This record gives sequence, structure tokens and C-alpha cells, in this order.
Amino acid sequence: MSGETVITIVGNLVDDPEIRFTPAGAAVAKFRVASTPRVFDKTINEWKDGDGLFLTCSVWRQAAENAAETLTRGMRVIVQGRLKQRTYEDREQVKRTVYEIDVEEVGVSLARASAKVTKNPAGGRQAAAPSNDGGWGGAQPAGNTGPVPPASAATEAPF
Repeated sequence: MSGETVITIVGNLVDDPEIRFTPAGAAVAKFRVASTPRVFDKTINEWKDGDGLFLTCSVWRQAAENAAETLTRGMRVIVQGRLKQRTYEDREQVKRTVYEIDVEEVGVSLARASAKVTKNPAGGRQAAAPSNDGGWGGAQPAGNTGPVPPASAATEAPF
């Protein structure tokens, strides 16, 4: 879609992906990625960590099942998708804003690891989008297929 912010982030998984299924049967996996910049401080001749960025990521359908089977906490991953901002009120009625990624692509980084790829059978992707997001906080299926949930879905608490 025009005007959406596409982002690529490289970081480490904070937790194992958690997979769930919508009432319509579509798989969705959620996971968090931490990305911390490192800069070289010439005055002390050492690398220093900057402020960490933690983003919740949602991936749909066959990619969700693949992510849940493949990815584990601590893995270095590359995630590409649409950056979304969502505002909600917490239990104490404090207004909060979170940033999330609706994942288009996710994979392990091969900079410090190796991986063996197993292809899914042809036609493994589901074409139909869920008719209702089932309380998934406005996350959309990969590939911009299917309807957009109502704006009220974006006011729910984070995952």
C-alpha cells in the first residue's frame, strides 16, 4: 500500500515465537526482536551498546507456522515488514503507544550461524484472509491480502 512504512530490522529474538489460530483457522505467530546498535568509542578504545529497540512482530499463515517451527529465543534474525503504530489504554487507564511490525519476510541471519532450508510443498500458502482478526490488535496478513479490520481493533492492549 502507498504511504506505509516498510522497515527491515536485524536483531535477536527475545522469546520463542508464540503461534495461535484465528477462529477462521489462519495461523499467526508473534515474537519480539531486540536490536541494539553498537558504536566504537575511540576515547576508551571499546565497543559500547546503544539503547535497545524492542519490536513486536506478527507473521501470518504458512510463514507463521514456519517461524514457530524454526525460530527460537536468542537467534539472530532479519525481519522485513510494515511498521505500525498503535495506541491503547493500559489497566491503569494510562495511554500507551507501541510500534509493531506486520511481517512480510523473516529469516535467520547467516552472519554467525548456518541453516538448512526445507521447502514447503507447493500450494502451502493459504489464500484467504481471516474475516475477523480475532483480537490480534490490528495485525494484517502478509502480502496485503484480505480485508482491513475495523479501526476499533487498534485500541486493544498489546499481545
